Order: sequence, then C-alpha cells, then structure tokens
Amino acid sequence: MSTTTKPVNQKAWFLILPVLLCVAFSAILPLMVVVNYSVQDIISPERRVFVGTEWFAAIMRDEELHGALLRQITYSFAVLAVELPLGILLALSMPAQGWKSSAALVIVSLSLLIPWNVVGTIWQIFGRTDIGLMGAALQGLGIEYSYTGNAAHAWLTVLLMDVWHWTPLVALLGYAGLRSIPDAYYQAASIDGASKLDVFRYVQLPKMRGVLMIAVLLRFMDSFMIYTEPFVLTGGGPGNSTTFLSQFLTQKAVGQFDLGPAAAFSLIYFLIILLMCFILYNWMQRVGTQAKEGGHD
Repeated sequence: MSTTTKPVNQKAWFLILPVLLCVAFSAILPLMVVVNYSVQDIISPERRVFVGTEWFAAIMRDEELHGALLRQITYSFAVLAVELPLGILLALSMPAQGWKSSAALVIVSLSLLIPWNVVGTIWQIFGRTDIGLMGAALQGLGIEYSYTGNAAHAWLTVLLMDVWHWTPLVALLGYAGLRSIPDAYYQAASIDGASKLDVFRYVQLPKMRGVLMIAVLLRFMDSFMIYTEPFVLTGGGPGNSTTFLSQFLTQKAVGQFDLGPAAAFSLIYFLIILLMCFILYNWMQRVGTQAKEGGHD
C-alpha cells in the first residue's frame, strides 16, 4: 500500500510575520540597545568606552538600590495580600445574572478606566487636610494625617490608592472564574449538605485557581513597576519612603543622565521581575497540585 503525505503549506508563517515585526521593534531592538549601553561608559554621543560589567557591579553595591528594592518587595506583597482577598470577596458578592450583574460590572470597572496620572492627582486632593474628604475626616477624628510629611502615612496612602485602583481587576477576573463553574457542582454540594464555606473552599476556590494565578502575576508585575501614581502623589517622598525601583531608575537615567548605570540597572530590574514571577507561578502551581491531591484523598 502506498502512503501519501499531506503537503505542508509553509506560507502560513507569513501570517505571524506582522507580530514578529512588532515584537522586534517594540521589545527586542530596544533591549539590545539597553544591553549595549550597559557595558559602555557614554561620555558623549561621539565618545564611548567599553567597561564590561563595571556598571553591574557598581549598581549591585548601591545601598540606595538595596533600600528601594526592599521597599518595592514589601509594597508588592502588601498589594497582593490586600487586593487578592478583597477582589475575591467582591467577586463573590456581585450578582450572578440579570441587569444587576451588568450594572455591578460597569460600576466595579469604573476605577480601571481612570488614567494613572489622574489617579495620583485624585488622591493628592483626596488626602489634603483642608479640602480633601479623607484628609479632613482623619483630621476631624484627631489623627495628625500628612502624606507629605509622614513616611508611614505616605506609604499607606500609596498602598490604599493602588487598592482602590486595581482591586476591581482582581474582582473581574474572579467573577469570570465563578461564572465558569457549572451548576452541577453547586447542586452536588447542596445534596451533600455543604456549607457556604465548604462550597467556597472545595468548589469555588479550586475552580478559580487559573484566573487567580493570572491576577497574582498581573498585579505583582504591575505593582513592581509602579511609577506614575506615587510620583504624582508624593514625588517619592517624604525622604525616600515611596521611592520605588522605577523612580530610582528614572533618577539615574533622566535626573543624573547616567545612561550606562541606568541601562545596567534596567536589565537587573527586568531579571528581578522575571525571577519573582517565576517563583510565584511555580508556588501557585505547587499549591494547586497539592490541593488536587488532597481532594482525591
């Protein structure tokens, strides 16, 4: 018997050519430029000296970088610790169907439509003790609140601002995960006499694991790269209390015009984000696997 093989149409690769070109111009080429700058001492546009890994060593010894990294990691994990349970709680409380569901989705999404610089301006006014609602209310309660003069108040205000702005994203992702659960699971839980807590623990939470993993990675990456909101609200102060890694990088590249150290730090910054996301992803995968094995037992 003769066998025939189906011809492969290699022209199909041309369909992804526009995507490859966009990625090349938007990501690969700029990354190569940064790598080139990171190993040179740029004295002037015409004069450059190859320095190898000197800038990487200098950046790694920078104590200001160590402080910014510690503040950034603390802030990002605080964002996850607050926004994840709040988003899940909000998703559980939203109506499942009907016009109320549509209205709730629109209302919840409103804060996501506001530009980042406007969010910083809103909270800048909101926190003022003379005309701001939150600042005046705290002042009326006898709390000496000042996000411009107190480092703890500034840090908490930036955190609260991020929670207000981005918790709806976690809620929407959680809501999508809840709506994808078939009714048969709830019917089986009802027959078994499961409580609401049991339904959440053994039905809803495992089924939301995929979307929650996306929410964790998105919120971690975005919070780890935050710049506009704290810059508009506090300018990185008071002192360096809200100076995160992105502002540290901007000060190096724009404020001091140290392109070599800034490029080296950009690559380190990029690798830190990749490493932290890799750790989070594998941890959530392992937790999900252990939960499944425990459920089978």
